[in-house]
Amino acid sequence: MSACLLVVVLGPVGAPHPLVAAARLPFGWSSCLGLALQQPMLPMQSSGSSPFGGQTSWLQLVGIGLVLGLILISQAIFIVPAGTVAVVTTLGKVTGSPRLPGPNFKTPLVQATSLFDVRTQVKPEQFSTLTKDLQVIQATATVKYAMKPEEAGRVYETIATDDQQIYPRVIQPSLLKALKSVFSQYELITIATEWNSISEQVQEKVADELRKFGYVTVQGLDLTGLQIAEEYRSAIEQKQIAEQQLLRAQTEVLIAEQEAKRYQTLNSSLDNQVLYKLFLDKWDGQTSVVPALPGTGGSSMSPVIVNGR
Repeated sequence: MSACLLVVVLGPVGAPHPLVAAARLPFGWSSCLGLALQQPMLPMQSSGSSPFGGQTSWLQLVGIGLVLGLILISQAIFIVPAGTVAVVTTLGKVTGSPRLPGPNFKTPLVQATSLFDVRTQVKPEQFSTLTKDLQVIQATATVKYAMKPEEAGRVYETIATDDQQIYPRVIQPSLLKALKSVFSQYELITIATEWNSISEQVQEKVADELRKFGYVTVQGLDLTGLQIAEEYRSAIEQKQIAEQQLLRAQTEVLIAEQEAKRYQTLNSSLDNQVLYKLFLDKWDGQTSVVPALPGTGGSSMSPVIVNGR
């Protein structure tokens, strides 16, 4: 963008009107500013004439200078909004590090600025791809990413002049490549039953791809809206039911085996001494017949009569 600056050129003494020269300068404005004096220049007065003619001319020149100074100051100061950084270029070449949010300065006429958004961006991407068993699936991948502020200058130089170009040129190619790479390793039934774990694999794959460039960081990825043929959906449901039944049967067998081992261990550890001790621990003192003491009756143990009649 540029603007037109009308510069006053003073004519000879006594000229009825000033000469106006137009110069096109790259101010960065989209309008033209005309600086010209509309009234005729007063001729030089003698000492006996009006003493204010020369002062009026100088006041006009001072006013023009002030206007030009304000224009230069307004071109030298620029504000970077929160959540963005600015790349400053000098005659098209990136200069210095990205400018942070707040007021900043640049050289008027020769330096320009470009803003880049560094906040988290959320982009949904609908895709279709083939599985390992050559079945077509469709879904939506929603990726969350943010551009690294310190990389704004390198992004401007190598791949994008504004942040609207980052997704189609950086994120989208890596995302589609990762989706095809991961889904081609699994059959359709596995994809449907292990959807969450596959989503994590895709996120890691995308992050690895983008890490090679170092422009952005991947903060998350969600896979939703899986669409498959109806016949394959029925097959998947039947497989899930069979797996649940198998898991239930395996759990019941495991419980039975653990119970059997527990009873076997208990039986092997019981003897007369242990049984007698268990009886005494449970005896309430009212029962009339208790077992005989172990070791007192040989092989046949006669019960002991307590309070017997």
